[in-house]
Amino acid sequence: MADSFLSRGIGLISRSSLGAGEGLLITKTSSITMWLMRFAIDAVFVDRAGRVVRVFERLPPWRTAVFARGAAEVVELPAGTASQTRTQAGDELVFEPA
Repeated sequence: MADSFLSRGIGLISRSSLGAGEGLLITKTSSITMWLMRFAIDAVFVDRAGRVVRVFERLPPWRTAVFARGAAEVVELPAGTASQTRTQAGDELVFEPA
């Protein structure tokens, strides 16, 4: 979870990949950038209620910022996860402790 100014700024920059079942929840944001990233991801933007407002699939590294109106958090997942799980706008995500 990236829930501080510093952790939100760093995000996944230090990683070379995400494994199956891994992800990063970034709080208090409605946009992300792919600058300095080394791999593609899926980005699932959710509102305060946990409802998906937008899904960006297979965002390539070094892309400029992407934004989703109404989003409060972003879940960054391995590329292809959104398609495999059929995640789309309107879905409701439920977060549980690991």
